[in-house]
Parts: sequence; structure tokens; C-alpha cells
Amino acid sequence: MRRKKDKAWYALFVIPLAFIFTTVVIVPFLIGIGYSFVSWDGMPLNEKVFVGMKNFSRIFSDQRFLTSALHTVLFTLVSVAVINVLGLIFALLVTGKLRIRNAVRTMLFMPYLIGGLILGYIWKFIFTDVFKMIGETTGWNHFFFSWLLNPKYALAAMIIVTTWQMAGYIMIIYINGIQGIPEEAVEAAKVDGAGFWQTLLYIKFPLIMPSFTICLFMTLSNCFKIFDVNVSLTGGGPNNATEMMAMNIYNEIFSLNNYGYGQAKAIIFFIAVAAITLIQVAITKKREVEMQ
Repeated sequence: MRRKKDKAWYALFVIPLAFIFTTVVIVPFLIGIGYSFVSWDGMPLNEKVFVGMKNFSRIFSDQRFLTSALHTVLFTLVSVAVINVLGLIFALLVTGKLRIRNAVRTMLFMPYLIGGLILGYIWKFIFTDVFKMIGETTGWNHFFFSWLLNPKYALAAMIIVTTWQMAGYIMIIYINGIQGIPEEAVEAAKVDGAGFWQTLLYIKFPLIMPSFTICLFMTLSNCFKIFDVNVSLTGGGPNNATEMMAMNIYNEIFSLNNYGYGQAKAIIFFIAVAAITLIQVAITKKREVEMQ
């Protein structure tokens, strides 16, 4: 009787969630796969012409898409490294003997609570008007100028904003991992004469490997899928120098009205992100086992 009651409660919660997930995620995804095999401008009255694999074959000769893929890879590699290093440093600081650690933790986490679009517009004002004003006032025009008009500096600006937004959130995950380290292990290392760096490298790092796995997964997937900051901060400019893959797909569909071709790009993008994140999780999970 009790087992039947448990199954009823399980079904009560699972069935609505499964229905919502199927309706919102699975069905649109399958429809998108179907659209990737047709040529269509998005107008309901216009005919959808079946083109087979033509949309997919076009992708590998689309120079603009390939350039946006290169931008995305470069942006992701730098951002993932910087975000995780800073997040770990912040976590070590606020779990130490810092007196104002609670205030620092709150301040560092706050940017994550602000939406990416709002962050982009705030920093756009800073990188254009504020930097230009500082440069004119101090005479340091070689550094303080409108970063968003320079292709290299515009990409650096995106990395800075993304890091500012995500480092505090990643810090929280690392904090949970550090606080889960048994005090006995740390004290035993100190008794054996281990210094700060030895304790960090040989005691703390192996024990927070699960946190590394989660943080790398989240930063990899989020950086590859970056869109809101890209739109509000740079708009893909100057001259498409900061156009990421997500924005390229958006422009293909909603600006150029190439729904079929844009959907084919989205499928390739999905496969690439899924493959990279799964490989990362497999590698770090294996590393967890080796370090235990």
C-alpha cells in the first residue's frame, strides 16, 4: 500500500515535468532538426523546399560562420581559464581568516544576479564614454579609449565582462568544495610539516576535484553559448570581430531570414558544445578517481 502511494506521489511530480520538458525542449528540437533539411525564409505562406544535406554542406564553406567559431573558441579558452582561476582565488580568500569575508563574498556574487543584457549595457557605457573621458583627462590615450571600436580590445572587453559576471558564482561552488574538506586532513598535513602550497596542491586540490568538474562544465557551456553580453556589449562589432556562434546563428535566422540554413548551424553548434562538454566531464571524472 505504501509503495503504491509513493509511486502515486512520484507520478504526480514527474509526469507534469516530463510533459513540460517534452513540450518545451524535445518537440522544438525535433522540429528544428526537420527545418535544417529545408530552404525556408520563415514566412508561413511561403513554401519549404527540401534540400537534403545542402544546408549542412554550406556551413563548412561559410567564412563568416567559421570566423565566428574561431572567435568563440578563443573567447571560451581565455574566459574559462580566467574565471576558474579567479573563482578559486576568491574562494580561498573568503574561506581563510579574512575578517570581512561575508561582505566580500556577497559583493563578488552580486554581478551574477544582474542579467547579462543589463551588464552589457553598463559596461558598454564604461568602455566607451568613461574610458574616453579618463583618456582625455589624464592623457593616457594609449590605454583609455573606446575599446569597443578596436577588434582586439572589444574581444578583451567581452572576456572582462563575462569574468566579472561569472567569477563570483564559480567562487560559491569552490567554497562548497573547500568547506567539505575534512579538517583532520589539513591538520595532519600541517603536523607533517606541509606548508601552504603543499597543502593546497596535495590535500585541497585532490579533494575539490568534483568542484573542478562542475565549474569547468558550467564555464565551458556558458562561454560557448554566450549571447546576451555579445548583443548588448559589442553587437558583434566592430566589423563582426566579436560575433560569436550563437549570435551568428541568430543573425542568420532573424536578420537574413534563412531559417533552414540557420537551423542547420544550430544543430552543428549543439553537437559541438555537447561533445566538448561531455569529453571535459569524462576527463575530469577520470581525474577525480585517479587523485582519490
